[in-house]
Amino acid sequence: MRSMLSRWGAVLASGAGMALLVPPFDLGGLVWVVMLPLLAALWTLGGRRAGWKGFGYGWLAGAACFLISLHWLSEVSWVGWLVVACYLALYPALWGMFAATWGNPWRERGVAEEDRIARKVREKSGSGGGPLRDSLLSMGFAFAVAGFWCGGEWLRGWVFTGFGWNTLGVAFHETPVMAQSADLLGICGLAFLPVFLQAVLLQVGRRLFDQARGRRRGLRVDFGVAAVLVALAFCYGVWRISSLSSRDGARLKVLLVQLNIPQEAARRLWSPEEIHFGYEEETLQALRELVARDAARIDEAMVDGGSLELSTPDWIMWPESALVGRVLRTDDGGWGTWGQNLETMERVMAEGEFTLVMGLNEVEGERLGDALVEKDGGRLWNSLVMFDPEGELQTFRKHHLVIFGEYIPLAEELPFLRRIYEQQSGAQYGGAFAKGEAFDPLEVEVDGREVGVIPTVCFEDTVPRLMRRFVRDGPQLILNVTNDGWFKNSAAAAQHFANSRFRAIELRRPMVRCANTGVSAAVNPLGSTAHPDTGERQELRDEAGSHLTRGWLLAEVVIPDRPGLSLYAVIGDWGVIGLGLAGLGMGWRIGRRR
Repeated sequence: MRSMLSRWGAVLASGAGMALLVPPFDLGGLVWVVMLPLLAALWTLGGRRAGWKGFGYGWLAGAACFLISLHWLSEVSWVGWLVVACYLALYPALWGMFAATWGNPWRERGVAEEDRIARKVREKSGSGGGPLRDSLLSMGFAFAVAGFWCGGEWLRGWVFTGFGWNTLGVAFHETPVMAQSADLLGICGLAFLPVFLQAVLLQVGRRLFDQARGRRRGLRVDFGVAAVLVALAFCYGVWRISSLSSRDGARLKVLLVQLNIPQEAARRLWSPEEIHFGYEEETLQALRELVARDAARIDEAMVDGGSLELSTPDWIMWPESALVGRVLRTDDGGWGTWGQNLETMERVMAEGEFTLVMGLNEVEGERLGDALVEKDGGRLWNSLVMFDPEGELQTFRKHHLVIFGEYIPLAEELPFLRRIYEQQSGAQYGGAFAKGEAFDPLEVEVDGREVGVIPTVCFEDTVPRLMRRFVRDGPQLILNVTNDGWFKNSAAAAQHFANSRFRAIELRRPMVRCANTGVSAAVNPLGSTAHPDTGERQELRDEAGSHLTRGWLLAEVVIPDRPGLSLYAVIGDWGVIGLGLAGLGMGWRIGRRR
């Protein structure tokens, strides 16, 4: 009973520790030790039911992790929070089953008594491979559990369209040097090194204990290899930061406007007039302050004789579903929008030649004579739209729809699902959004150069396999419009940003994102929000440091002329899939046959 309680404690400690790696806790340093209690609990399991016990302990650790880290889901639905956490825990459960059986270096089941005696005799006599063999086996088992863990994280982000938030690698979101390896195998690949190191440490610790009792000799090649791998990852990060710190490329200034509109699930608590007037007022106030700031700088430059760069933005950016009215789009590219939308846009565009970027609902339209009307039974998309100074429109239609947020599976066959949605969201179900189909970047001109835009809406910036499909050779910029207001003043927005900033590293493209009740920021290809000249953090925050605020931010990014293609951009998820399969194969080879 005492042994069982100690295992439960160890398992829960690892599960809770994994939740502490991400916002709002941000104890990223724990990533190097958080798996030790769980591994110890799994590797000391024995008997014929070790696999199912490992499954149970893995599920318990996963449930503890996701119940804590995804508590923000309860702001919309406490039932959804429990269901999602319990489902996501199945992936650590599968890893726990593997680690307790094929990936278990201490497993004794199935070994005949005479073989155990012979093995102990060999250990005492120093024959049978000795310390070097122990180190090689140690690295084999460490590779197996680390590779299988990475594969499981990828699987979690793919099955049922996936939910890949808060992988172990996200712990490095504030550790830029160690985060740079994400451009090799993606965010899931970053988990390999911490799990591998901890698996080696645990086995070395047991060998040291046996050595102290005179049972075996000490040669710790595996620990040396693990230390070298950590050092190589560190050196790789330093090299990438040094090689990608050039400030050459197209310069883009973007005015990010965030209103922090309060919501009850899907229902915004402001009237349409308040929303439109809010964007007008905040944007125009920001433009006037920038003009006043430039006037003061011009006076200083005339006195000092120094050079001057004006603060006039090239783009103005508003978040997802910013304005209330929809955009009508015809098959031939014609477009129109609600009069209230046009009034708001015209008031802002009258202040200068800006490109206006925002999220809007887009609906399929058609022409009846001179009139543009909504097509009967037309499709509805959640879109990112770009209006240039000449009035030309480009749209991107969201691909990765959020289940029970933007569509309800089997809603027509099972009407009660719609009633559940309306009860939980506080809004009437108006039908599902259609899924976008195009994977071509939007084309814009920035600083005299043709630049491709990798567009994302809402949580799409946490889906690397989707964004990778937009990558082309040449200068590119990632854009994201989002609204985390569904989850109020919870950790959802900070977690969203912590996950999304790795896309800039994986693809080596800068990112600009604008949110309502979220993190509006600019991210360079290193995953940093530092300004290219001043180094100041480019994140919209209030005086207390909170990103849950109303305001504006003039962000500036450098879009490299020749960014190249990262390994992840070339091979995508096949690298981490191969790593997962290799871990499984290694476990079968040295665990099952052993």
